[in-house]
Amino acid sequence: MTKIDVPALSLIVLVGASGSGKSTFARKHFLGTEVISSDFCRGLVSDDENDQAATKDAFEVLNFIAGKRLAAGRLTVIDATNVQPDARKELVNLAREYDVLPVAIVLDPPERVCVERNAQRADRQFGSKVIVRQRSQLKRGLRSLKREGFRNVHVLSDVDEIDAVSIERTRLYNDLTDRTGPFDVIGDVHGCRPELERLLTELGYTFTRDDAGRPVDAVHPSRQAIFVGDLVDRGPDSPGVLRLVMGMVANGHAYCVPGNHEDKLLRALRGKNVKISHGLETTLEQLAMESSEFREQVMTFIDGLISHYVFDDGKLVVSHAGLVERMHGRTSGRVRSFCLYGETTGETDEFGLPVRYPWANDYRGRAMVVYGHTPTPEPEWINNTICLDTGCVFGGSLTALRYPERELVAVQAAEEYYAPAKPLHVATAPAREPDVLDLTDVTGRRVVETTSHGRLSIRAEQAGAALEVMSRFAIDPRFLLYLPPTMSPVATSPEPGLLEHPRQAFEAYRAQGVTELVCEEKHMGSRAVVLLTRDDDVAEKRFGLAGRGAVHTRTGRSFFDASLTGELLLRLRSVAERAGVFDELDTSWVLLDAELLPWSAKAEDLLRNQYAAVGAAARMSLPAATAALRSAAAAGLDVGDLLGSVEQRLANAERFTDAYRRYCWPTDGLDGVRLAPFQVLASEGATYQDRLHAWHLEIADRMVASGPEVVTPTRRLFVDAGNWDSGIAWWEELTGAGGEGMVVKPAANLVRTAKGLAQPGLKVRGQEYLRLIYGPDYTDPANFSRLRDRNLGHKRSLALREYALGMESLERAARGEPLWRIHECVFAVLALESEPIDPRL
Repeated sequence: MTKIDVPALSLIVLVGASGSGKSTFARKHFLGTEVISSDFCRGLVSDDENDQAATKDAFEVLNFIAGKRLAAGRLTVIDATNVQPDARKELVNLAREYDVLPVAIVLDPPERVCVERNAQRADRQFGSKVIVRQRSQLKRGLRSLKREGFRNVHVLSDVDEIDAVSIERTRLYNDLTDRTGPFDVIGDVHGCRPELERLLTELGYTFTRDDAGRPVDAVHPSRQAIFVGDLVDRGPDSPGVLRLVMGMVANGHAYCVPGNHEDKLLRALRGKNVKISHGLETTLEQLAMESSEFREQVMTFIDGLISHYVFDDGKLVVSHAGLVERMHGRTSGRVRSFCLYGETTGETDEFGLPVRYPWANDYRGRAMVVYGHTPTPEPEWINNTICLDTGCVFGGSLTALRYPERELVAVQAAEEYYAPAKPLHVATAPAREPDVLDLTDVTGRRVVETTSHGRLSIRAEQAGAALEVMSRFAIDPRFLLYLPPTMSPVATSPEPGLLEHPRQAFEAYRAQGVTELVCEEKHMGSRAVVLLTRDDDVAEKRFGLAGRGAVHTRTGRSFFDASLTGELLLRLRSVAERAGVFDELDTSWVLLDAELLPWSAKAEDLLRNQYAAVGAAARMSLPAATAALRSAAAAGLDVGDLLGSVEQRLANAERFTDAYRRYCWPTDGLDGVRLAPFQVLASEGATYQDRLHAWHLEIADRMVASGPEVVTPTRRLFVDAGNWDSGIAWWEELTGAGGEGMVVKPAANLVRTAKGLAQPGLKVRGQEYLRLIYGPDYTDPANFSRLRDRNLGHKRSLALREYALGMESLERAARGEPLWRIHECVFAVLALESEPIDPRL
């Protein structure tokens, strides 16, 4: 049996005369969706698979489909004769365009076999001359297939061999997506062996040394190193660096990608005509002192280095000069060139060096890209990419990135070993604006990857609606790290006269296996997110925006003008300091989830124009109607039913007015304004959705104790399956006193069940509060019966999607990811709010 290895991502071109068995071979070894047949495409455009007049159009369709598949990273098989060089050239060019390997599989059975097979097909009665011509063209081109650009060529000439062949898909050498780390990615060493030893020691590696005391390996108990290339040139001991790194790679303790300096060194060692400059002369002199055997080992090592690696399910890409997203995991000369040298603008700067194209400024990929090549004074995150070349050989430092922790570890160079052509402090790329968002980041249909809930889709029309709100009303996106999710109500209660009751919340969570719950008082205010900084410099340094932070609504609008917002944040900062919040979290900023009271502080116009207007109109008209009907009844008219109905409506109107008045009290500036924090969302480097709600509420209690004039408590009751009755009694107490109700949450906070995420909270509102939502007369039997038919499925789905997006934005903000990555999730929450769901739910 002949085994043919094909790269898992490649363009496979079947070559053979008509009747050679290409279609049968394709069906046997590949998925139907992977095979694109020229006959099928000919049928698509002409309704006749044998219409040769449609060949040109058919191949345009074939190339278009193949291009789309290759762009998506799908193995693609071309089923056509492909015996002419021009036909193959087009396909090789297509493979190059998408940076995949072209593979030729040639089927060349005897001529009689092809003739006999065609004779058995009624649609192939074109005689043997066509087959003779095709086989002649094939024979003339066989020797040139590799010169044409095919990386691998497999020729099968015997029918039995064709029938017995097996196809095995092999991973590309750069595909290490199954290696999850943790890793230590180390920047450009450039022959600085002493600094490399110090850095590895600080990272926790232990050395193995040869008889001469030279390090030949370094091992960590739980981590592996990754070198970004440029191990050699300019520094004091390039052979020593090579000896150590080669040993680490050989023993499975490290990975290494090549740099442009290794590429040039290899060509020089092979006797190629290269310019001996930029420190290469130093390396060649040092290697001349080594044995010829060692130099051979160096050549073999460099020759075997892979242009770039993709690790951890595609989350980490390491390349010497960086790599744009479309080239991740691809293989071509163009990809290798980008990995070694990057991309230049074609210009040179005042130091005579090429101006690098700032590809990272436009990067929007999911993977973190770690690279070197261009020395910078300090490593800096740009759109989920980071350059680790901090100019050690120029007197700077040697830097490593701990992955996935995103921690930087560096050691200072002992001296300046080589004078740089460009001073290290001079910017190496045109000025950029890292906090400027691109409209294309949020417009059109979007798919957002979340860690907790998978891929979430945002429709184009939803994005358009969100863009209108965000651009006109929202605060500066640099302070907009999070929008809270909508909250799902409980299932409709069977209790007489009640739409909602705690028992349904308890039962819903028990059905998911969640029995430890916390009931939190639902404040009579507005949902508020508070970004609080420890001092006035933090906002500018961390978020690039002057100010003390933000206090915004769940749609991203500021509650107050800049002056009042600054004063409120100053008061809250003092409270948080006294409560020890910043010290406990070891952070310079914190993001809080809270309620801002009273409701009238935000919704005064809504209260005046909607609720108050309804109440006033009812109180003006219904008493007069009641008096008139009572007079009519006294006169003997039968108006009893109508009078009872009007009296009931008047009583409902009074309850309605009482309900909204509880949400209002006088405020003057910030006097009378209170904040009720109930959850710590994030801080520098951390999120807290995995902390028990008891921990969050304890921090809130400390803030209350430190500033009762600013912060108000959130009352709560912890329940389990054994004391639901106490939770129900507490809800009845809250709502009986005019309270809004409560929110029931898993006590553990973030909970994943067998069916996925559990709802972060279920709101259970009281009868009188719901009068504001559904209208004064919602409890009338006819209205109540209709309202019981509530479809909550869409609302629950929306709540979970927004919850996942909110957690994703928090994680990205805590990790210090670029603004566009955070804004992507925040914007998506607002976009989902435009879904057509009953707003009363």
